[in-house]
Amino acid sequence: MPIPRPAAPAPITERVLSIDPALRNTGWAIVEKTGREMKAIAYGVISNSPKLLHSGCLVAIREQLHDVIRQHAPTVCAIEATIYVQSFKTAIVLGTARAACLIAAAEHGMAIYEYAPKEVKQAAVGRGAAQKEQVAFMIRSMLRLRETPPADAADALAVGIAHFQNADAGAAITREMKRV
Repeated sequence: MPIPRPAAPAPITERVLSIDPALRNTGWAIVEKTGREMKAIAYGVISNSPKLLHSGCLVAIREQLHDVIRQHAPTVCAIEATIYVQSFKTAIVLGTARAACLIAAAEHGMAIYEYAPKEVKQAAVGRGAAQKEQVAFMIRSMLRLRETPPADAADALAVGIAHFQNADAGAAITREMKRV
């Protein structure tokens, strides 16, 4: 009589909230991965009017991300790191937008991972100096989307892909370290 084999464990589903922060146009995405299959659950851009004060933009970013988190229940957050900019004023504005995003994720107890812009572009296009249009085109292809997402949403989707690629690499290293 053959010995029954234990059933293979069901693949784990992971869901990440990925963010490309900016004061006026924050890209966000919910990317899900089950086994090797990755798919975009939802994505969009939080657009704030140029007439809205900075403080109002920060509140809008936090509130809208809060709604996305409640609706889609991601387990972790991945965010694009601050880029080097021309002026301190721009760096401070980007930093405050980023803080609003981080607070929204932290309020929900999510672990937060940060990825450099070059790392994100490399994950999407294969090189770290890609243009926004190239990233959007490749994201559409990689995630088999029906339409090309807006540039800021595509960047957020790319952050999610970078997160999963990085997590896969980390798991492989961990497996090797535990290997006897």
